[in-house]
Amino acid sequence: MNTDYTKMYENIFKIMGDLTPLKADCGKLCDGACCKGDELTGMRLFPFEKTELPVKKVGGGVRLVVCESECDRSKRPLACRIFPFFPTVDEKGRVFVEADFRGARLCPLVTHSDEIVFDKRFFKALKKVGKILAKDEVCLEFLREATEEIDTYSAFLK
Repeated sequence: MNTDYTKMYENIFKIMGDLTPLKADCGKLCDGACCKGDELTGMRLFPFEKTELPVKKVGGGVRLVVCESECDRSKRPLACRIFPFFPTVDEKGRVFVEADFRGARLCPLVTHSDEIVFDKRFFKALKKVGKILAKDEVCLEFLREATEEIDTYSAFLK
């Protein structure tokens, strides 16, 4: 498959728009914990995703956007836009939206999800984004690897 990743991510960002898991600023719950990284932490870029924000390469070719404070929200990578949720895939390639337990120590939305009223439009958009990503072989493999990591983390937290 010959994917035009620039167009794919432009479409994905358009679908997500300004949607967030809550209808309010969730950063007020945790004082923006996900935006306060250091040189060793950040948000992982999706395959072939481009950003204008600072990127650090870590082991295995993983590229992280390293956060130091607030950024231009329109320039956030996909992982920031969807945190703390993720489009997971099952063995048949079906897409689901789940809490990303890798962010459980940072985000109260993961550990208190049964007490929170979420914006359903966010989840509908993220599922659509997941289906777009799953059509590309490289992105599908990325989703599969992340799903396995999320499942491993969730097993320890449940």
